[in-house]
Amino acid sequence: MSTASPHPLWQPDPERIARARITRFQAWAAEHHGAPAEGGYAALQRWSVDELGTFWKAVTEWFDVRFSTPYARVLGDRSMPGAQWFPGATLNYAEHALRAADTRADEPALLHVDETHEPRPVTWAELRRQVGSLAAELRALGVRPGDRVSGYLPNVPQAVVALLATAAVGAVWTSCAPDFGARSVLDRFQQVEPVLLFTVDGYRYGGKEHDRREIVAELRRELPTLRAVVHIPLLGTDAPEGALDWSALTCADTHPVFEQVPFDHPLWVLYSSGTTGLPKAIVQSQGGILVEHLKQLGLHCDLGPEDRFFWYTSTGWMMWNFLVSGLLTGTTVVLYDGSPGYPDTGAQWRIAERTEATLYGTSAAYVMACRKAGVHPSRDFDLSSVQCVATTGSPLPPDGFRWLHDEVRDDLWIASVSGGTDVCSCFAGAVPTLPVHVGELQAPCLGTDLQSWDPNGIPLVDEVGELVVTNPMPSMPIHFWNDPDGSRYHDSYFDTYPGVWRHGDWITVTSRGSVVIHGRSDSTLNRQGVRMGSADIYEAVERLPEIRESLVIGIEQPDGGYWMPLFVHLTPGAVLDEALQNRIKQTIREQLSPRHIPDEIIEVPGVPHTLTGKRIEVPVKRLLQGTPLEKAVNPGSIDNLDLLSFYEDLARKRA
Repeated sequence: MSTASPHPLWQPDPERIARARITRFQAWAAEHHGAPAEGGYAALQRWSVDELGTFWKAVTEWFDVRFSTPYARVLGDRSMPGAQWFPGATLNYAEHALRAADTRADEPALLHVDETHEPRPVTWAELRRQVGSLAAELRALGVRPGDRVSGYLPNVPQAVVALLATAAVGAVWTSCAPDFGARSVLDRFQQVEPVLLFTVDGYRYGGKEHDRREIVAELRRELPTLRAVVHIPLLGTDAPEGALDWSALTCADTHPVFEQVPFDHPLWVLYSSGTTGLPKAIVQSQGGILVEHLKQLGLHCDLGPEDRFFWYTSTGWMMWNFLVSGLLTGTTVVLYDGSPGYPDTGAQWRIAERTEATLYGTSAAYVMACRKAGVHPSRDFDLSSVQCVATTGSPLPPDGFRWLHDEVRDDLWIASVSGGTDVCSCFAGAVPTLPVHVGELQAPCLGTDLQSWDPNGIPLVDEVGELVVTNPMPSMPIHFWNDPDGSRYHDSYFDTYPGVWRHGDWITVTSRGSVVIHGRSDSTLNRQGVRMGSADIYEAVERLPEIRESLVIGIEQPDGGYWMPLFVHLTPGAVLDEALQNRIKQTIREQLSPRHIPDEIIEVPGVPHTLTGKRIEVPVKRLLQGTPLEKAVNPGSIDNLDLLSFYEDLARKRA
């Protein structure tokens, strides 16, 4: 929910605005490319959208993007889908990611942290050496540009080396986290037919070792295109028969050779959550990701060589790819491999302290869990290095903003950001020169014509509408894998408004230029014509101390009626008695709308999520509508399949 308060929670001081990279970029772009010198961020953002080609040319010059072959023009065809960026240009993503090794060889490129919370550095020189050695070995194994290379790996330095070596040879990277089961991995990797698999013997999480050798054996059996498997012994076991050993491939002192590939050459494949079918295999380009991430990390996140960038993520989520791209700005990247709450809920704050992170990114869910658990970050940890706390994954509720402001520091830049795996970037979020208002994302990002539209394609201000992007972004997918006619890609984003990207979120663009996210539009709550996002319900209900988590579903009935149950997972010791039910209803009535009081409040043993932690609303809705489990949901996409049996049983009883 947006706040009615016109007063910002945080305002950058003039010195901070002056030293922000985006301020210097605007002055330079005004001098060299006709950008507006006055008017601050709003004027720069408008110019970046109106003069799209000039803006992206300015980005490549400001960040000194090295084109080995020059481009003919910035934007060949701007129609969506299918926009052509920098036709004729060649370059290499990994070459840019390792540039800092030339000037800062002995400084840390990576800080690796496990559940001991002791950071271990990998220098720029060592990172470049390992990438050079591995890239040469990949070529010797016959890996060629366009081949797919897969990783079943946790968030460890070896995963970064493997990604960069893959990109260096022009092959296409794709990864899954080792907490994914075999079916989930195969649903993804079988689509792209990898020639090589990097894998671990297991991983450590929550203080325990998890052996994955049986799953690795199954992956090898079920991926017939594999020509080689590389074993990384995180738990200290020997390489299985026929597998290559990681250390043997990364021991040479070899300078990397970077394949120069076209701007739109595939860099990696990411996957949608796949809750209702096979995950979409989303292909993004070397050049598109390079320039989009330079803009996002260098200008919006204000990252540079003096920074340390920590985001809690796994290799199965786009935020890992985004995190690795911190290397593009010369930033030291913090890799944490372990549970977000081990040995206690404050674990991530301890890592931010010990790595001296300047930008610390996490999920809104973690912030709210800390609030509920009574964590006091500034009291218990030295967070003086942290300049910005960023959140994504779901909208950060107003109480989350206030808690960060009160419990971390009152002079804290809080960046709630929103984008998607589909673009591996943000549509709206962090701007270091703008104020922060409670419950709001600061602004649409540069080069992104973000709007809120009604069903007829009319832009809305201060009203809830569909999140659309009316111009192309370089990191939009070049295609989906195994989608030869492009129909699945088209239907995913361009079916509702032809030629305009519809993302599937409800948003409000406010008259002050900020953005509020209300949740997924495909799980809208529509009572008597009044639409509301599920995120608004969660934000209100989960303020109550008894509610650990909730799930709300709106179901159209065959007789024209509408059934809206609210499922609640209670904290230990709490009881869903009449008093708590009344308080839940009163909270929704007073804070949101009397029309959106649930028809029933039902206690559940837990709320199911995707493997990257998002609540699954659409599959639960399908189950409650009577769809059989095997058709309602892709089992490999859910964190705890057993939880779905509750909703299946409920549907049976109601029928």
